Amino acid sequence: MKILLVEDNETVSRFVLKGLKEKGHVVDLAADGRDGLFLATTERYDVMIFDRMLPGDIDGLAIIGILRKTGNRTPILILSALAEVDDRIEGLRAGGDDYLTKPFAFGELEARIEALARRATTESEETSLSVGDLRMDLLARKVTRAGRVIQLQPREFKLLEYLMRHAGQVVTRTMLLENVWDYHFDPQTNVIDVHVSKLRQKIDAGFDSPLLATVRGAGYRLGVDER
Repeated sequence: MKILLVEDNETVSRFVLKGLKEKGHVVDLAADGRDGLFLATTERYDVMIFDRMLPGDIDGLAIIGILRKTGNRTPILILSALAEVDDRIEGLRAGGDDYLTKPFAFGELEARIEALARRATTESEETSLSVGDLRMDLLARKVTRAGRVIQLQPREFKLLEYLMRHAGQVVTRTMLLENVWDYHFDPQTNVIDVHVSKLRQKIDAGFDSPLLATVRGAGYRLGVDER
């Protein structure tokens, strides 16, 4: 999933960011309300997480109010140290879908995110991707080809998900670095080549038709060769 985290507490944000990335999610982080609002209105996310109290003139509830008034229905989880019943009611009435008080266990945060994502799927959200006989279940985080289960590491899952979302297109190294590895520069390593090679072995080896191709001098393309 692609998740937006708006949290100004560095300890909390590092804790959440580390846990979500280890689970294979793509996470954008903002440390104040203005940056959070900008990302929330310019990018598409599966779930958004807002700290209620943020520095500056825009807090978490204000962002939620703006999003809901403009028709944004992305599931929103509110994080807050304000734990009174009235505080939770206010957060939910402002447009939040769930409310989690600090401190919290990462396992509970993860479970609530998954529940919000499942709830959103009832409103025609995408739950699976397919390219030829390759299928990815985004909720169960399961990949199969021709019915055969393919075991992937979290990074491989992220890489394949990105390629499947851009099936038929040439995906450049820069695109992969920025969207799968969160690098905004080329570290001059062969990390992409290594991961693509491993992924190709898993999804193509033993099958008649290869799906993952290298486009010389450009990048990679996932798709069915119709020649």
